[in-house]
Amino acid sequence: MDTMRDRFAPVVSRLLDEDPRVAVVLAEIGRDGFADAQLRHPERVINVGIREQLLVGAGAGLALTGMRPIVHTFASFLVERPFEQVKLDLGHQDVGAVLVSAAASFDWPAGGFTHMAPGDVALLDTLDGWTVHVPGHPDEAETLLRHAVAAGDDKVYVRLSVQSNAEALPVDGARFRTVREGRSGVVVAVGPMLDAVLAATEGVDVTVLYATTVRPFDADALRAATWDAGTDVVLVEPYLTGTSTTAANDALADVPHRVLGLGVGRAELRRYGTAAEHLTAHGLDARTLRERINGFVGGGGGPVTVRG
Repeated sequence: MDTMRDRFAPVVSRLLDEDPRVAVVLAEIGRDGFADAQLRHPERVINVGIREQLLVGAGAGLALTGMRPIVHTFASFLVERPFEQVKLDLGHQDVGAVLVSAAASFDWPAGGFTHMAPGDVALLDTLDGWTVHVPGHPDEAETLLRHAVAAGDDKVYVRLSVQSNAEALPVDGARFRTVREGRSGVVVAVGPMLDAVLAATEGVDVTVLYATTVRPFDADALRAATWDAGTDVVLVEPYLTGTSTTAANDALADVPHRVLGLGVGRAELRRYGTAAEHLTAHGLDARTLRERINGFVGGGGGPVTVRG
């Protein structure tokens, strides 16, 4: 199966052919995937070199002329390094762009901490008006990319990852999806965490919601799920732990509730290892998730069997 990033360049190349407003801005990373598209659209496939601040600034400049820029590089170079430009060139000037990241929290551990960005969504939360998509499968990534480009002049972040669920689900770019119903709590699985959450909660009487669009946070879906499942809520996110706990608390502000945020810990892991080893170290593997979810909601069920 191809990865989300494998799907990115072909989908965006087709969008360049279909929509004269679309432009792509790169900073070396990913340029080979657009070699053919650059021949067809040399004025709309722009590589600024290893200059991430310019990357975002150029995207904002294109937006000011009425273009719909798609800006792409690793998450740490797209959100963290040029954050001032994201805040000012896009936010302060009130123009939109589609920021599409790769490498996620730790997709390429050998690159070290400079190529990891577990805090990207939390950092964007300090700004107003961003839509954030976190697909869990390449098919979902394609759908959400198209949603993002078609979203007028909105500011949209699409977080791609090599981590993927085995199967895609229908996504609409807005709402959480109920994939399992129970009566002893609600677990919200974000993007590529769904398969691990489903394995962890097998035989546990909880409702599982699947979130691929996390901002705006679907407060209505969470509230509706708690009507039958109760107000113990667990958030399982593939980025910084606790990123969405405030949103969940706000959604349930008028009822007694408890929220547990599970995600990537703040402590830096200084050994490269593999992405799977990082997941385990942060407690995001199915076995550890089962222990932590059961310990919080008091569900039952025996030991989880993880295949593959």
